[in-house]
Amino acid sequence: MIGGVARGEAGRIGVISDIHGNADALAAVLADMDAQGIDRIVNLGDHLSGPLAPVETLDLLRARPGMICIRGNHDRWLLERAPDEMGPSDRVTFDQLGPADLDWLRALPATVRLGDVLLCHATPADDLTYWLHQVTPEGAVLRRPQAGVAALLGNEAAPLILCGHTHLPRAVRLGGVLIVNPGSVGLPGYEAGMPVPHVIETGLPDASYATVEHGPAGWRVSFRQVPYDPARMAAMARRHGQEDWARALETGWLG
Repeated sequence: MIGGVARGEAGRIGVISDIHGNADALAAVLADMDAQGIDRIVNLGDHLSGPLAPVETLDLLRARPGMICIRGNHDRWLLERAPDEMGPSDRVTFDQLGPADLDWLRALPATVRLGDVLLCHATPADDLTYWLHQVTPEGAVLRRPQAGVAALLGNEAAPLILCGHTHLPRAVRLGGVLIVNPGSVGLPGYEAGMPVPHVIETGLPDASYATVEHGPAGWRVSFRQVPYDPARMAAMARRHGQEDWARALETGWLG
């Protein structure tokens, strides 16, 4: 079951993650879902953090009360870290949020289980580990091989597991388990320092999401990339001194 609906009756479910305050990308994705008649949406976290439009983004999310949302690592950092300990993008976001906005983040669970479906931000055990990709000691980002994906699965046996965090769309099957990362709605490229410095680039500025559907042979997934105009969001990033965000939004690349 998902959302109280049996698998065979659920229809398609929209899967989004890693919006990062990009209200225009989120609006484009929601419009694309509406055009397809998708009204069941799950959201895998990192909703607001970024030098963009966190309050607009939260307004769009609050307007969809049936959406199931979980907490990402940046959502957690907005609550746990002192403002002077935050990274630049988190701090820009924090300064725009009010008490009610922080309470919304505080109420988000780390994971949710909906019958046969498990929602997590990164892996079932934590919100920081890349699951379907890995970073080499030299900083290259590669698809994680089967044994590594299985090791992070542990004893979890949900037939469908939905995760985000890397911003890279991918799906893998391990026996009877389908693991899906829908990619990022709002940020197609970024630099990170852990576990070693590395760069994530999709090379595509479109907003990314996935749909999942249960059929006679089990769960199946489709990925969608939605073009939208990133100019307003890129201008916001530049006003906050985040040129790397602006380039990623406009091109899908950081270089």
